[in-house]
Amino acid sequence: MKRRVALVLAILRGETIASESVRRHGLTVAEIERWKERFLGGAENALRSRPLDDEDLKDQKIKRQQRKVGELVMDIDILKESSKTNPSQRRMRDE
Repeated sequence: MKRRVALVLAILRGETIASESVRRHGLTVAEIERWKERFLGGAENALRSRPLDDEDLKDQKIKRQQRKVGELVMDIDILKESSKTNPSQRRMRDE
């Protein structure tokens, strides 16, 4: 866990970038982003005048994930609609 904290802090401080850490440590960008999100969420909660308990933190995380899923679904819908109106893209897919 100490290595994860050190890595996230190095990225947040600008001492390294995620893509460099991915190569150097054999990680994925998703892993690093998940660690960063958890780290920042914990820091935010620590600075609250009344910190959230574990259940509230879990609910907050679920809501964030639901928003992300909703955004991705909207992106997919937009891409589907644009492919209907742009025949050249449809032809390229069919080839």
